[in-house]
Amino acid sequence: MKATAFEFRFRLWLIVALVFLGFWSPWVQWLGWGSRTIAWLWLGHEVGALAGNPLLGFELVTWLAIALAAVGAALRVSGTAYLGAGTVFSESMTAGQVTANGPYRRVRNPLYLGTWFMVAAIALQMPTTGALVVLVLLAWFQLRLILGEEAFLVAKLGQLYRDYLGAVPRLVPILRSRVRASEMRPNWWIALLAEVMPVGVVVSYALLSWQYSADLMARALLISFGLSLVTRALIRPQANPPAQSAP
Repeated sequence: MKATAFEFRFRLWLIVALVFLGFWSPWVQWLGWGSRTIAWLWLGHEVGALAGNPLLGFELVTWLAIALAAVGAALRVSGTAYLGAGTVFSESMTAGQVTANGPYRRVRNPLYLGTWFMVAAIALQMPTTGALVVLVLLAWFQLRLILGEEAFLVAKLGQLYRDYLGAVPRLVPILRSRVRASEMRPNWWIALLAEVMPVGVVVSYALLSWQYSADLMARALLISFGLSLVTRALIRPQANPPAQSAP
């Protein structure tokens, strides 16, 4: 069930391949499963039919897309800010407790969770069956990555990390943290640079989605992805990477 070393090493590109598979959706042509109608149009039509107002249906789906993208960006940026600034689980922690900060005090995997929300927003531009396949396979793949990371960290940190596992949920955030905060500070500027893709998805949806142009949105998402590759190349990796990381 755990991800292999190959999957973990190339997790970013495997997720990118999964997203492109969703847009391609070859089963529509080869197997006749579903249609090329994008999920945005299908969902907007269905919601509009239930509300008795087609325009309202598309407006609600647009707000849903923006909300998904915003949640994904918030999780990704905050997770990266604190992870790079010192949300680290190491053997040097004191008082027999794991110290954490930011979103890691309330959920163990904010980066994976943020990725899922971001892809959920993007998936609205895919054929309906493509969106369904992508979101299911992405959740399965991320769970395998998480299980692999947890096994590695338990072996490395022992009881300290086991206590953290018992105090902080894996994917469903809690409102009141049960672990104390560390004294490390987040690096928001580096986080914003590193997370250009989710930030770009929010901006694209907030500014362009109201034109209801699938081609325009696709171009904006591709530009965001291209910029993210550039910023990733420019940001130097940390000399001593933290124990917990995610794509």
